[in-house]
Amino acid sequence: MKNVVREMTLATLNDAEFIDITEKVRLILESSLIQNGQLTVITQHTTTAIIINEKETGLQKDMLRFLNRIVPKSGDYEHDLTPIDGRINAHSHLQSLLLTTSQVVPVIDGKLKLGAWQSIFFVELDGPRPNRQVILQILGE
Repeated sequence: MKNVVREMTLATLNDAEFIDITEKVRLILESSLIQNGQLTVITQHTTTAIIINEKETGLQKDMLRFLNRIVPKSGDYEHDLTPIDGRINAHSHLQSLLLTTSQVVPVIDGKLKLGAWQSIFFVELDGPRPNRQVILQILGE
């Protein structure tokens, strides 16, 4: 079994945003030459997430509104009283609890086995940030 690990660096531009990374992931998969197996995508940050969902602008806005309604920026958060890096970002950490840090996608015949409407998104919850890391591990033959 072959094991390929790659790192992707992203710059985010907004406080919160969904970045479609599907094409970048496809290119990395293609370069791995793995035909059948699985691909894991994981974020290296506690205020970000990796999700699979539909790429539709209105839906992305709805998802951000939903997260902000459930966990608003202004709240009585202990973490904000003593921020480690000076960022008041407890809401970002709490929002990430509702999402996932990784996704596993089957690889069949050298292609990601995603549904017709599915895309892989990097979700920024505490931006903007110049360097966000995503790790891809592809296992297979």
